[in-house]
Amino acid sequence: MKVIKTGDCEPAQTPHQGTIKKVIDYEHATIVHIELKPGEALKKHVTPVDVCFYILEGEGHVEIGKEDAVVAEDQLVFSPARVAHRLYNSGNATFRFLVIKTPTPTTPTSFL
Repeated sequence: MKVIKTGDCEPAQTPHQGTIKKVIDYEHATIVHIELKPGEALKKHVTPVDVCFYILEGEGHVEIGKEDAVVAEDQLVFSPARVAHRLYNSGNATFRFLVIKTPTPTTPTSFL
């Protein structure tokens, strides 16, 4: 068993805004914890694998391809591989979510 506290994970250096912490990374999956303050956003990008976003706290927007939706706590959003996507916080409160990539990508993410 491995118990990981997100508060103990070091923030990653990425081109995105917000606090981004890789919680677990192994060949079958990568899980990342992201916290966006009001006005912060992920850059639009394309991942080579399927991605799920599980909303932990707050409300934000998710864009996947040409679709845009408001998402909130306890919702799960699926984003297929090779489709441009981004999440952003247009509200007044913290927006926290998990990013689950399956399997772990072996090629880099493309930023648009």
